[in-house]
Amino acid sequence: MQCLALWAIGQGLAVAESLTVPTPPAAAASAPAPTLKLKGSRVMAAPIKPASRAPGAPKPALVLSAERAEAQLEQQAHAEGAVELRYGALLLRTDKLDYRFVDDLAQAQGQVQVSQGGNVFAGPALQLYLERFEGEFLNPSYFLGATGGSGKAARIRFEGEHRIAVESGNYSSCPVVEGQEPAWQITARSMRIDTDANEGHAEGAKLRFQGVTILAAPALSFPLGSQRKSGLLPPNLFFDNRSGFEYGQPYYWNIAPQRDATFTPFVMTRRGFGLDSEFRYLEPGHRGRINLDLLPHDRVTGSKRWSYKLRNDGDLGADWRYSVSTERVSDESYWKDLTRRVESRTYRLLPTDLQLQRQQETAWGQVETYARVQRWQVLQTVDTSTRYLSPFQRSPQIGLRAATAADEAVLDSFRPWGRKPRLEGGLELEFNRFDLPGGALTSQAGSTGSRAHLLAHVAAPMGGEAWWLIPRVAVNVAAYSMDQAGPDGRLRMNRSIPSFSLDHGWVLERDTELFGQRLRQSLEPRVLYVNTPYRAQADLPNFDSAPKDFNFDSIYADNPFTGVDRVADLHAVSVGATSRWVNAERGEEVFRFGAVQRFLFRDQRITPEGAPVNQRFSDILLAGSAHLDPRWWADAAVEFNPDTQRSVRSVLRGRYAPGPYRTLSLAYRLARGQSEQIEAAWQWPLWGAPAAPRDRSSTSGSCQGAWYSAGRVQYSLRDRRLTDSVIGAEYDAGCWLLRVGVERLSTGRAEARTQFMIQLELVGLSQLGSNALKVLKDNVPGYRRLSLDRSPSTDSLP
Repeated sequence: MQCLALWAIGQGLAVAESLTVPTPPAAAASAPAPTLKLKGSRVMAAPIKPASRAPGAPKPALVLSAERAEAQLEQQAHAEGAVELRYGALLLRTDKLDYRFVDDLAQAQGQVQVSQGGNVFAGPALQLYLERFEGEFLNPSYFLGATGGSGKAARIRFEGEHRIAVESGNYSSCPVVEGQEPAWQITARSMRIDTDANEGHAEGAKLRFQGVTILAAPALSFPLGSQRKSGLLPPNLFFDNRSGFEYGQPYYWNIAPQRDATFTPFVMTRRGFGLDSEFRYLEPGHRGRINLDLLPHDRVTGSKRWSYKLRNDGDLGADWRYSVSTERVSDESYWKDLTRRVESRTYRLLPTDLQLQRQQETAWGQVETYARVQRWQVLQTVDTSTRYLSPFQRSPQIGLRAATAADEAVLDSFRPWGRKPRLEGGLELEFNRFDLPGGALTSQAGSTGSRAHLLAHVAAPMGGEAWWLIPRVAVNVAAYSMDQAGPDGRLRMNRSIPSFSLDHGWVLERDTELFGQRLRQSLEPRVLYVNTPYRAQADLPNFDSAPKDFNFDSIYADNPFTGVDRVADLHAVSVGATSRWVNAERGEEVFRFGAVQRFLFRDQRITPEGAPVNQRFSDILLAGSAHLDPRWWADAAVEFNPDTQRSVRSVLRGRYAPGPYRTLSLAYRLARGQSEQIEAAWQWPLWGAPAAPRDRSSTSGSCQGAWYSAGRVQYSLRDRRLTDSVIGAEYDAGCWLLRVGVERLSTGRAEARTQFMIQLELVGLSQLGSNALKVLKDNVPGYRRLSLDRSPSTDSLP
C-alpha cells in the first residue's frame, strides 16, 4: 500500500491516519487513474515543470497539507480544511483547494491567503499557476512588504514573481476601521507594480487626507522604497515675514544611473515666481552637483535675483586630485531675504575654492603637493556697526608638505634611558598671494602682498603603555613682499622664529567604586614646557593668524595663534591633570574632572589680546562631566581668574532624558563683558497616546493621537531679548504626523527673519510641506523622530 501511494503521487510521499485505495483494473490502459483518499494527511510531490528552471538551480518541492485530501495520478488533487500549500517561497493557505498537475493550476476558495516575496494577499477566491506565479485574485486585501502599507482591490492579477496589476485599488499605512475611510489613502483606477524594476505606475490616482483630495493626477509613476524614479515630488510649503507664503512643486528627472536633476518652480506671495534647480552627476573619476536658483523679478526690490552653487571633485590621474566649490548670490541682501537658499555656514561670507593636490608615498615618507585659489563674496550691510571684516583671498596658494621618519642608523645612535625613540619630522614650504575682495573691510585695509614661508619640526617621541615624552624643535620662517609700504616704510621684510617644547604625561589606573558602581579610575597628569624667543612682529602684516580659543587643547599648544604670521614669545610651562571614572563593563565614562594652569617664566609681549602679559599664573581652566544615571547628563567648563576670584568664561550644560521622546536640556554661557546667554531645548509629550500605525484591532474609529512639543529658545541676558530660537509642536496619529513651528533667526541688531513651518508626514509614503523635521533635528539635542520606529508588520491584515 505504501508503494502504491508513492506511485500515485508521482514519486512523492504520503502519510495518513487512514487510507482507502480503489483496486485498479487488471489490464486497461485507458482506465481511470487511481484515487487516493487521505484524512489528516501530509502530501509532498516532486517539483513541477523543472524544465523551466535555470540549469543547476534548486528545484522546490510542492508540499500540501490539509485535514482531508484526494489525489489522482498526475491529474489533480483536492484538499479541504486548513489547507496549506508550500512551493518554494510561496505559501498558500485556504479552506478548499483544487490543483491540476497537468497545467500547474491551483484554484482556492474560502479564506485564501497568499504570502510571496514579503507581500501578503487575502481574499475569497484565487486562481494561480504556481511555477509561473500567474493568476487572478478576486476582492483581495493586500500588504506590500517593500513599503509596509496595505489596501484593498476589486481584482489583482499576478504576472510573475515581480509584477502585479491592481484594479480599483487603494493603499494606506493607517488602521482599517469597518465602514470608515483611513485617515489617508491613495486610490487608483488601475495600478501596476514591478518589484524587479522597483517602480509602480498608477492611472486615475488620488491622494486623500481626512476625506479631502489633496493631490490628483491622471497618471503617475513612483518608486518602491528609496529607489530613484522620474516624477513629481511632494510640494514644498514655506512662510516667513520677508517673502510671505511660498509654494514649490519639485519635479525629479532620473536622467541616467549616474545623473539626475530636480526642477522646482515656486511662487512667493510677496516676491513673485521663480525656479530652483539642481543637477547631480557621478561620473568615473568625477562627481558633483550644480544648483541654480532664479527669481526673474522680485516685486519687493524690483530686481532680478539669483544664486548658484557648484560642488565638484575628482581624479586627474597620476595621483592628482582636484576639487571646486563656489557659491555666489546676486546682491548683498540675499542672505536676509532668501536665507534658505544660502548654504554657507557664514551667511555673509560666500567662498569660491579651487584646489589641486597630489599625495605620494616615498622612501622618505609622505609628500603632498598642492595648489589653491580662494576667493570671497562679502555681503555687507547698510548699518556700519554690523559691517563684516573679510579674510584675505589666496590668489594663489602653492605649497609642498612632507612628513618623514628617520632611518634605523639614526635611531640606533640615539637611545636615551635605554629606550629607542622614533624620530619624526615635518616640512611645509608655501607661497601665497594675498588680496582683498571688492568692498571688503579688514583690520589692515589696503595691506595686500605676498608671503613665502617655511615651517619645519623634528620630534623624538618615546614612551611606554602608561607614559610619553616628546621633545620637539620647530622653526617658523616667513618672507613678505608688500604692495604698500608698512609703518616703517619697508616693502620687503622677513623673520625667523625657532621654538622648543617638551611634552610629558602619564596614564595611571586603578579599580574603585563610586555610588555603588564598580569603576576604573584614571589619573592623567600632563606637563608641557615651551620656549619660544621674542621676535618683533608689530610691523609685519597679518594675513591668516587669529587667536586660538583659550581651552584645554590650546593651553597645551606651543603657539596661541592659528596660521603663520603670528608666533607668541612664550617661555612657560602648562601643568594639569584629568581624572576619569569609567564603567569597566559598559565602557561608559561616568565622571570626569580636569584642571590646568600655565606659568610664565617671563613676560609675554606678543599676545592674542594685543597687550603684554606680566601675570605669572594664567587663569585656571576647570572642566568636568557627570553621567551617574542613564537619565542625567551634566558638563561644565570654567575659566577662573585667581586674582579677581571671578569666572571669566563659563559654560554649564545639563540634560534630562527619562525615556523615548522625552528630553530636556538647559545651558548657560558667560563671556564676562561680552555676552551672557541661557538656552533651553526640549522634546516632550503634552497629552494623549499615539496610536500604533499597524494596530488593526481598533474599532472605535476615533483619532487617538498624541501631542508633543519640541524646540530651542535662546535668551540674551545682556541684551534682554530672544535670539535665534525655534518652537514647534507635533501631532502623532500613528499613520500620519503633523508638525508646526516657528523659527527666528537674527539678521542684525534690531531685525530678524521669522519663518513659519508646517509639515504633514504620511508614514510609509512621504512628507509634505516645509522641512520642519530637519529644523528640529538640527536644533534640539537628543531629538528623536516620532516615526522612526514605524516598521512593516504582517501580523494582521485588513
